[in-house]
Amino acid sequence: MCSMGDIMNFENMSPAAIAEELGNRLRQARLNADLTQAEVASRAGLNRRAILNAEKGKVQLENLVAILVSIDMADQLNMFLPIQEISPVQLAKLKGKERQRASKSKKGNSRIDGDKSSW
Repeated sequence: MCSMGDIMNFENMSPAAIAEELGNRLRQARLNADLTQAEVASRAGLNRRAILNAEKGKVQLENLVAILVSIDMADQLNMFLPIQEISPVQLAKLKGKERQRASKSKKGNSRIDGDKSSW
């Protein structure tokens, strides 16, 4: 676990390791707010098991948001995942329309390329 003020480099960590670190941070934030798991659960409208799992890094997104709101840390969400502006290149391609979905990958698309025999 990092000390206060340290910034972790998540690039070389597995998703499980990152989730575990975020769970540790969530636990420390709860303790800093001087709240028990039961108190956070009550405030968030969750059960204590959901808080315990979140602190282990196993949490659904909606539950994480509820927990952050319950410990007055919802403002941290803007730093966690800032609003993503559409790039000028994408805007030019779309001629001002907002993009709704990602492009389909052309790699490994064997059904389209040559597997027409099943029809």
